[in-house]
Amino acid sequence: MPKKRMSAEQIVVLLRQIEVQTGQGKTVQVACREAGISDKSYYRYRKEYGGLDMDQARRLKDLEKENNRLKRLVADLSLEKQILKDGCRGKLVSPERRRQAVAKIRETYHLSERRACRFLDHSRGTQRYVSQSRPDEDKLTQAIIALAGNYGRYGYRRVTALLQAGGWEAGTDRVQRIWRREGLKVPQKQKPRGRLWLNDGSCIRLRSERRNHVWSYDFVEAQTHDGRKLRLMTLIDEFTRECLAVRVARRINGLGVLETMAKVMMARGVPEYIRSDNGPEMTSKAVRAWLANVGAQTLYIEPGSAWENGYCESFNSKIRDELLNGEIFYSLKEAQILIEQWRHHYNTLRPHSALGYKPPAPQTIQPNIIDLDQAT
Repeated sequence: MPKKRMSAEQIVVLLRQIEVQTGQGKTVQVACREAGISDKSYYRYRKEYGGLDMDQARRLKDLEKENNRLKRLVADLSLEKQILKDGCRGKLVSPERRRQAVAKIRETYHLSERRACRFLDHSRGTQRYVSQSRPDEDKLTQAIIALAGNYGRYGYRRVTALLQAGGWEAGTDRVQRIWRREGLKVPQKQKPRGRLWLNDGSCIRLRSERRNHVWSYDFVEAQTHDGRKLRLMTLIDEFTRECLAVRVARRINGLGVLETMAKVMMARGVPEYIRSDNGPEMTSKAVRAWLANVGAQTLYIEPGSAWENGYCESFNSKIRDELLNGEIFYSLKEAQILIEQWRHHYNTLRPHSALGYKPPAPQTIQPNIIDLDQAT
């Protein structure tokens, strides 16, 4: 059985005993043998504790322990600083990122799991957690990636609505987890616009209350591949958020506005009000007289207050963001076909956040609309 290590006080007492015996004429070897230690241990003890009393030896031992503790603390701090500098670049927000960071520093610095988790303030239970993948996880991931590729401006909430419409039993949280894991995101967040109706009543606007109550229209500029201008007239129903028509031509004057309005009214009926800005195509005498004859009242916004026509401006930003900025039109006819396809998708399939992520006019109830034969 190994001998128990002696304390500092016991060593001092032993040294005093050997000194007394050597003073009585005994040799160091004999005195050490009688004390139960070797002469090498005696010289080592005398070098370390020679000339000290018991209190001084105890104090020296405490200082040695404190010094060793501080050395270990400094070593741990230096190691932690080096680990955080080299092995943990970026923010460790998600549990998966933390698990990867712990595995990396364990491999690099040969640390235990407990110590690596302590450095990163990471729970060992979370580190040992093994995710349970559902049987349809891979297929759902592929479906999310496919939708994100087809609709690059859609976020995970709108993608969730499309998945649920397609028969997937996937909630928003699950889609968001897969969305983040695959590194999907919507670049360049849109700048928010002001509200159309203010709570303090500082700006009173007619609010649509039913279908065909208030329509609004506006113009959007684009161009073909050769640099020639394209002009789009967008017409929406403010209550249903449905795009009633998008007329595409090189130029659109007042007669073009009336032709588009007439074709839509033949299929949808005459609205009570039509909102627009103060452009020459909208304020011309012919347009105002024709609208008055069919029974539609005009609502003109204040000059320079485009936000008052907020629904149409919002739609214009969507068509530019999701279609016009990502397409190259080589001819007028190609632009008319692609824009009409996008309008049909917007009305029947695209989830609208203000409608509870439902499309404005789902396919099952979509009426037959007279096709606008766009004139150049």
